[in-house]
Amino acid sequence: MRTVIRAERPDTADARLLISELEAQLEPLYPKTSRHGYSVEKLMEQGVTFFVTRHAGVLAGCGGIELFGTEYGEIKRMYVRPQFRGLGLAKLMLNHLAAYAMEQQVYLLRLETGIHQKEAITLYERMGFQRIPPFGMYKEDPLSRFYEKQIGESAVKSAVTSKTQARGRVEEI
Repeated sequence: MRTVIRAERPDTADARLLISELEAQLEPLYPKTSRHGYSVEKLMEQGVTFFVTRHAGVLAGCGGIELFGTEYGEIKRMYVRPQFRGLGLAKLMLNHLAAYAMEQQVYLLRLETGIHQKEAITLYERMGFQRIPPFGMYKEDPLSRFYEKQIGESAVKSAVTSKTQARGRVEEI
């Protein structure tokens, strides 16, 4: 099955739908003070580069990255719809975001996720993200975990090769 990841404004109908589904899943798990995800408006305001995944032509997930100069890129709004989980789409998105960051000369990725996002935590740790203390504007929160990953020489080779092979981010899985 063919998977396509493309840049898309977060205020498109498809992006809004994915973000609202993500919020609906997070709302019962975390109080508002522990939900740090950006609204569509804030994604736009902060200049977050946003991508949407389609699998076999069907809207499947999203993710974004906010760059902080060349110091680091923060992963934002990672989400895969439940019916598409287990297909490797989140890993594809993380690799795509890493490739994008490296094109911008950014070699450190950071993120915040909630403690109840067990599948996400497992994915991040398997992909080499290490736990860190709160960063940037984040404060200590017992419902949050913070991670970072250095993306260096070996990551550059595989991600740039993948990016070159598929400018439109078409991947066979």
